[in-house]
Amino acid sequence: MTIDIPKGGKMAGLAVKVDQVAALRAARKGQIPDPVTAAALAEVAGADAITVHLRQDRRHIKDRDVRILRSIVQSKLILEMVSTSEMVGVALDIKPDLVTLVPEKREESTADGGLDLIVHRDDISETVATLQDSGIPVGLLVDPEPEQIKLAHKSHATMVEIHTGTFCEAKTAQTRHQAYLNIVDAVKLAYKLKLSVKAGRGLCYKTIKVFKGMPEIDEFSIGHSIVARAILTGMQAAVAEMIRLIARL
Repeated sequence: MTIDIPKGGKMAGLAVKVDQVAALRAARKGQIPDPVTAAALAEVAGADAITVHLRQDRRHIKDRDVRILRSIVQSKLILEMVSTSEMVGVALDIKPDLVTLVPEKREESTADGGLDLIVHRDDISETVATLQDSGIPVGLLVDPEPEQIKLAHKSHATMVEIHTGTFCEAKTAQTRHQAYLNIVDAVKLAYKLKLSVKAGRGLCYKTIKVFKGMPEIDEFSIGHSIVARAILTGMQAAVAEMIRLIARL
């Protein structure tokens, strides 16, 4: 596969999240489909990173999945997790290439919003320090709000992932446009503060196209839409098509 990188700029990376493969496995409480195999195929297709969310209740991704992935992922392993002493212990043991701290609710299928750093700043900052002192870079999933971006910077995180869900799920053109403007402002502020910038949550083969002209974004984190397409076309084809779209941004 040939990728044409836009003139005058770098191409953003793609982190493929394989949680939905694990969710399909959990539906039958069996061994298939295997998220580890899906991750390997995503890498073959050119993914720059593999992302998994190890939830406290282990409903989808299991500890065994993460350990196997740590041993076989050739690109970059990103571990999403909540900020608790248990999960910090897991991260320190597994040593992923990056930890992304996210909120977690029992009833949600994925994080429906970013961290509230106004409320949880001290706890998050402590977790960031513990992990980064052990050599594990830490990112924070945040809503596209200036105050959250500034607090993420003050926590000494190395990266922010801008939550794009409001834009992707907007029901009206006005809501969608305002959400887009909020994302643009958040991305530019994070970049100005010298934070690495990612974007993710709800992105698909259509919504990814609106990010054309945003060179500040280092990487997109996409899971559900890729896995959904992979069911019909195969993981390698689904990942390759998303990479082609990112290359045109």
